[in-house]
Amino acid sequence: MPTKLENECVMLREAELGGIGSRIGAYVKLSGPGWLQSAITLGGGSLASSLFLGVLAGYSLLWLQPVAIVLGVIMLCAISHVTLSTGQSPFKAINEDINPVLGWGWAIATILANVVWCLPQFSLGTAAVTQNLFPALNNTWGKVLVCAFLLITATLAVLAYDKGAKGAKAFDRILKIMVALIVLAFVGVVVKMGLSGNLPWAEIAAGFIPDPSLFSEPSTKYNEALAATGEFSEFWKSQIVTMQKDVMISAAATAVGINMTFFMPFVLLRRRWGREHRGLAKFDLWTALLIPYVIATSCVVIAAGSQFNVKPQSAYVDYQERILEGNLEKRYDGLVNARLGLELGSETYEKMAPVQKKELKENLSDADKDMAAMLVKRDAFNLAKSLKNLTGEVFSHWIFGLGVLGMALSTIIILMTINGHAICEIMGVPHKGKPFILGALLAGVGVLGPFVWSDAAFWLAVPTSVFGFTLIPVAYLSFFLLMNSKKVLGRERPSGGFRLIWNAGMLFALAIMGTAAVYVAWNKKWGDVAFGKYALIIYGVLLVIGHFHLKTTRLEKKVAAMDSRLRRQGGAGGSRKSSGGSGGRDKENRERQDGGGNRGRRRGGRGRSGGGRGPRDQNKDSGPESG
Repeated sequence: MPTKLENECVMLREAELGGIGSRIGAYVKLSGPGWLQSAITLGGGSLASSLFLGVLAGYSLLWLQPVAIVLGVIMLCAISHVTLSTGQSPFKAINEDINPVLGWGWAIATILANVVWCLPQFSLGTAAVTQNLFPALNNTWGKVLVCAFLLITATLAVLAYDKGAKGAKAFDRILKIMVALIVLAFVGVVVKMGLSGNLPWAEIAAGFIPDPSLFSEPSTKYNEALAATGEFSEFWKSQIVTMQKDVMISAAATAVGINMTFFMPFVLLRRRWGREHRGLAKFDLWTALLIPYVIATSCVVIAAGSQFNVKPQSAYVDYQERILEGNLEKRYDGLVNARLGLELGSETYEKMAPVQKKELKENLSDADKDMAAMLVKRDAFNLAKSLKNLTGEVFSHWIFGLGVLGMALSTIIILMTINGHAICEIMGVPHKGKPFILGALLAGVGVLGPFVWSDAAFWLAVPTSVFGFTLIPVAYLSFFLLMNSKKVLGRERPSGGFRLIWNAGMLFALAIMGTAAVYVAWNKKWGDVAFGKYALIIYGVLLVIGHFHLKTTRLEKKVAAMDSRLRRQGGAGGSRKSSGGSGGRDKENRERQDGGGNRGRRRGGRGRSGGGRGPRDQNKDSGPESG
């Protein structure tokens, strides 16, 4: 009876013969890995980036995240092609053929990212429940209950994934439903806003046209507000450009994280997919990852832009009395302090008493106060609150809250799953059973997030993000080298026009995403320590050492192989000489025993005629006679 995998291969071969419609039908039916990638990238990081893009630039940066995810999909397609063509773990291929420092760095960075980024996901999920869905649980024991629910749900999903084919199918369905829930929640909010007549659809459509000028110039919407700040307009312009640049680069660098690149090949290998599945894997990424991500993030940008962009009043509980939202006070103060420090001198301002600082802040011009309020970074719950009057409580709290909860839970599940794979890979054991489950539960320590993240973020977030960003360009370069390696891919390496297209896409992705990642890492600080710069330099040195170590190891293996071959050849030649000498001595003894004469001549003749038979025949003649 044919196995499920054999039936899949037959279906794919028949679909290839049946034309484009038949092929798409088969691909949709068998899709899966792309949905899992979608579940991880649609997490708290994407939500935060999308929100701030909307706050800063309104609809002008709607193009950014679609471009970023397209570049990420190109690289994921490349690693899928390598994995399905070789059937080998890329971790091993990189260690053996590219650089062991990269391979081990890739695995360690993935584990760090999984464990550390699980902490804020639990915090986000808990906040969605306690602030949007069930405010009665907004206390310590309520948070404990929500955290327990999230961890148990995620663990059950991981256990289902570990059960094999049936469990994996259930796992796929769970994640597909969650991704669909996320997308529908945010689409529902935007549709409701659109039906209320509050969205400028022509301006939104224009926002999908790339505008790189925002990397160096503020959005034109700020022109009037900047002019009102007078002599300090350049200060605020610099603040806007810096923020725009940082959020653009962060959004580009985080669209496809380092752990996503590690996860993709092991999902494929676990399903035992092969060469026949290469088209399916690529289709899955271009549809199940790209489409949900673009829709969900665009909806968040649209909602945030409509509510916050160039609207200072949105930062206040009471705009007339200048009473800020509680969670925005610290960020607002940071901007105002920087503005007053410029005017009075940073050292002079810092030495002032708190009472003096408070008076200066109160006497600051309304134009400066409004600029600070416009630029304050909001969170998902500020957005939900702002939507209440526009969409009603059902959409602003329940639908939006469910979308945020779905983002958090789906990301927790995938982070735990990736960690199980990563732990098994570095241990060199099969990706199942106790090692896999224990590896997954290691990331589950993120359940402590709501209770420790605010204090631990400083110590954990900076080194983890630097390590991850540092690895992204090097990992992308490795995928590029693997795709062009005749040694690794053999006849499966792309050729001709296809190879040119692949290389152009990968080099473009490497240039954009790699530059963005290096920029973010280089400028990351750990307090006053330039941690990112040191990390990049140290890792660069380690990569050089790893490169020469790999070359030395290969050379040693070649020398050892040549030495072994020479030893075998030398040993065989010695035995042949020994055998030939023994046969000659036996022959002389026999001739002496025969006493010469015709018999001796006949033996001599036999010996001469037999001389052409070679050493093996001589041994055959001499063996029995010498016995």
